[in-house]
Amino acid sequence: MMARVSSRHTLESLAAEAIALGEGRRRAVLGIAGTPGAGKSTLVSLLLESITERRGAGWAAHVPMDGFHLADDQLRRLGLLDRKGAPETFDPAGYAVLLERVHRETDAEIYAPGFDRRLEQPLAAALAVPAHARLVVTEGNYLLVDHPQWARARRAMDRVWFVAADEHSRVNRLVARHVEFGKTAAQAQAWASEVDARNAALVSATADAADRVIVNGADGWSISA
Repeated sequence: MMARVSSRHTLESLAAEAIALGEGRRRAVLGIAGTPGAGKSTLVSLLLESITERRGAGWAAHVPMDGFHLADDQLRRLGLLDRKGAPETFDPAGYAVLLERVHRETDAEIYAPGFDRRLEQPLAAALAVPAHARLVVTEGNYLLVDHPQWARARRAMDRVWFVAADEHSRVNRLVARHVEFGKTAAQAQAWASEVDARNAALVSATADAADRVIVNGADGWSISA
């Protein structure tokens, strides 16, 4: 059943819920999961903008899973370069350890890796979680995957929301993103149809494990209840 409220009202409601999560404990971690191209990063950006307006800079921080991509040198060594973006091309144990630190260590700044889409490579210590941050938002495809190492990361998150989108729009966004960051149109379409499609099927099956499902639709954002 879909909550029939305006997109703006939905985003305000989600921001308020995220703030309440952070205010309810020493520090909270909110995960945003979803298939490639569903709109996870867009939702995170909108949430952080709204939270900053209400609580000020640094109250919420952003630590995406993408910083835990294995570098291309490692993918070549492992024979995984042609599957870049699949679960086995990440470091889930390192991701879990960072989220555990984020929860536990609130008296000093914590540095986290980022990901440069132009280079298509992780960047060490590109992000920082301020000591005073009450909420850390993390996003990624595999936050709800039923695997011991990914499950460890899930245990470090207080809530996980899942972003869903209609398949046509999702794939179009994904292809456009691949083209923007260097692939030809043909390469982008092939990658989305092969590599991304396998990953999307795996991620879609995890939606039922989410605490909330948010739909990125043609009319904006809505909450699936």
